Amino acid sequence: MLGGGQLGRMFTEAAQRLGYRVVVLEPNRPCPAGLLADEHLVAGYDQTDALDRLGEMCEAASYEFEAVPAQAVEYLRNRITVRPDAQPLSVAQSRLAEKRFASEHTPATPPVPYQLIADAAQIPAALEQVGTPCILKTDRLGYDGKGQAVVETLEEAEAAFARFDGVSCVLERQLDLQQEVSVIAARDCEQCVVYPVAENEHRNGILHCSRAPANIPETVKAQVQDSARKIADALDYHGVLAVEYFMTPDGIFFNEMAPRPHNSGHYTLDACAASQFEQQARILCGLPLGDPAQHTPAVMINLLGDLWNGREPDWTPLEGDPAVRLHLYGKEEARPGRKMGHLCVLDSDPDAAYARACELYRGLSHE
Repeated sequence: MLGGGQLGRMFTEAAQRLGYRVVVLEPNRPCPAGLLADEHLVAGYDQTDALDRLGEMCEAASYEFEAVPAQAVEYLRNRITVRPDAQPLSVAQSRLAEKRFASEHTPATPPVPYQLIADAAQIPAALEQVGTPCILKTDRLGYDGKGQAVVETLEEAEAAFARFDGVSCVLERQLDLQQEVSVIAARDCEQCVVYPVAENEHRNGILHCSRAPANIPETVKAQVQDSARKIADALDYHGVLAVEYFMTPDGIFFNEMAPRPHNSGHYTLDACAASQFEQQARILCGLPLGDPAQHTPAVMINLLGDLWNGREPDWTPLEGDPAVRLHLYGKEEARPGRKMGHLCVLDSDPDAAYARACELYRGLSHE
C-alpha cells in the first residue's frame, strides 16, 4: 500500500482478515497503517530504491490517496500488478482533467459550470462567464476544503488567485445546493458493483456526516449510480472509485472523483456485507467482488482533532451503545481539522440513526 493514513489502515485490516500480509510504503513514522501492517517501509513515494524493495516483497500494490505521484505508480506497475493504475490517478489529480472527463463520458450529470484560470489576466472573463458568487479552486492538490476560496468580486478573485501563488485554478459557479451525495463503485475485470448512495454534509469544507441510504428519489439514486458506473467503465477502472454529485433545482452535477475508498463510504465497514476496503483487497488480489448490499441503515460522523481540546474525549457513551461503532485511527497528535476517527450508528429507522449520531456527537463536542 502506497500511503500510511487511515484509508491504508482500514485496507490493511481488510486484507489481513482475508489472509494476506501487507507492506506499507509511507515516509512518516508512526502512521496509522504502519502500526498494523506486517512491514512499514519508511521512504518517499518517489524513491526508486524503496519502490524496488516494495516490488520485491509484494505481488500487487494500490494507493490510498491522490498525492501519490503518478510516476511512482507507473514505475511500480512495470514490476508488479498495481490497481488502479496511474491513468485514473492522473485524471483525479487535476480538477480540470476530471471535469473534462465527466463532460465527455457522463453528459447527463455534467460538471459544475467552470472556467480555467491559468493566469490573472483571465480572471475578468472567467468571472463574467461563470457568474458570482463562485468558488476558486486550485487545479491540483486540493482536498478537505484546502486550496479553495469563495469569491464574489473581481478584487476577491484576484486576491485569492495571488494567495494560491498564481497556480492554475478552476473557477466554479456556486450552486444552489439541495443535497450532496456520493457513490462508491467497485470494478474488476468481470463486473462493476455500486453501493447505496450516501448523502453527505460538510462543515468548513470537510465531510462531517454521511447518511446511507440517501434520502433522495429512487430515480436520482439510479441516475448517479449509473453515472459512476459509466465513469469506472470509461477509465477501464480496476479498484474502488468514489464519485461525488451535487443535487440542485437545475439538475444533478458531477463534483469530483477519488480513485480509492472514500470517507463517505466508511459506513460500509459496519452496514454492508462487504466493505469498500474488502473490495479494494479483493480486486487487488484477483478475488471475486464481494456483496455490496447494505443490511442496516447507517449514519457516519467524522471525529476531528478539534474534539480533543487537550485531552482525548470520553468514549463511554459510545462504547455502551450496541448500535454504535467507534473507529479510531491511531494518530498520535490531534490537530484541528485532522481526521482522528469516526463513529457509525446503525438502526433500522434511518431518522433514528441520524438523531442518535447527532446526539452522541453533541455530547463529544459539547455543542
